[in-house]
Amino acid sequence: MSATPAALRYAHTHEWAKQESDGTVRVGISDHAQETLGDLVYLELPEVGRQVAAGEACAVVESVKAASDVHSPLSGEIVAVNQDLATSPEQVNHSPYEAWLFTIKPADLSELNRLLDAESYRATAEE
Repeated sequence: MSATPAALRYAHTHEWAKQESDGTVRVGISDHAQETLGDLVYLELPEVGRQVAAGEACAVVESVKAASDVHSPLSGEIVAVNQDLATSPEQVNHSPYEAWLFTIKPADLSELNRLLDAESYRATAEE
């Protein structure tokens, strides 16, 4: 099984979420997701200012094998996107937990508690 940092929370749809000190949440895709997709060649990131609902598809990652939606793990407003990935999407393959896709200002931070912990996510991803 691929790496699954214990400090993060995970969605069933293979996104990770990390609460930052300012109350925002950084979002990316898990190591399992990037391994499944293969070499990433393109990312379509959401627009800053966009309001999203938990579970809503808001970004797309494309690999040499397939394209896949990225879902917001929380409801809220997109407040930043990782523009570096536009020209270097392979960063997600090399460092999936450093190469965040977007940052969200959650409407309700308690939604973070509804996400999976690392152990539960590993069990789900192995199924």
